[in-house]
Amino acid sequence: MDEILCLWIKYKKQPDLKTREQLIKNYLGLVKYVVRRIEMSLPPDIPNSEIDDLISCGIIGLMDAIEKFDIKRGIQFKTYAMSRIKGAILDELRAMDWAPRSIRKKARIVEEAYLRLENKFLRPAADEEVAKFLNINISELHALLNKVSQGSLISLDQTWRMRENGQTMQIMEIIEDGKNVNADKKIERNENIEILSEAIEKLPERERLVIALYYFEELNLKEIGHILEISESRVSQMHTKAILRLKTKLNKVRNEILV
Repeated sequence: MDEILCLWIKYKKQPDLKTREQLIKNYLGLVKYVVRRIEMSLPPDIPNSEIDDLISCGIIGLMDAIEKFDIKRGIQFKTYAMSRIKGAILDELRAMDWAPRSIRKKARIVEEAYLRLENKFLRPAADEEVAKFLNINISELHALLNKVSQGSLISLDQTWRMRENGQTMQIMEIIEDGKNVNADKKIERNENIEILSEAIEKLPERERLVIALYYFEELNLKEIGHILEISESRVSQMHTKAILRLKTKLNKVRNEILV
């Protein structure tokens, strides 16, 4: 059993401010890491003061994780804490409503294009087809994807969230939690994971790889670009396209499992 988990067990047995502060200090780097990853999806001119606010929200999410973590669920504290930190930051961003209305409108237009074309062709739509549908050229489409990527927080965590026992859970947390679940919940969880897995499997190969490297291997866009031998901007475009495709594929079950 690692030292930090022992510290958490000590805190749960006898809660005290000093032990909680030590836990927060040990995981402060995790909060900053999550903020840095989310910051890549924010407009480049977002004030430093708002980034500081996100760090504060992340710390609140970390404190929530310390209080609510259940070792019996069979997941690592780090995994659970990251989920709660992300959730707190995403909730704050939604409350701030920082994304320009014009960017949100563009995101909806592009998402609608993917939805219509993939319903028509029953396969992922190519860039050329999307550009033609939008009556723009390829360069304009890539520029549009860059704007959507920078101007709206599109992430797998936001695309796929579900309720369990009245609480919001993110897909990464659900995937990790494979123990101590009753039969009905286990079946429901497995069905949800299967739907998402099938949607990811139907993505174009390189977009699927970007999703795997970004969310499961936790590489940043620059590192992914180095592996794929493409620019960071191009990786960002592929990530945005992948998430837009996933949102269209998950639309049929959205009302049942999305928050």
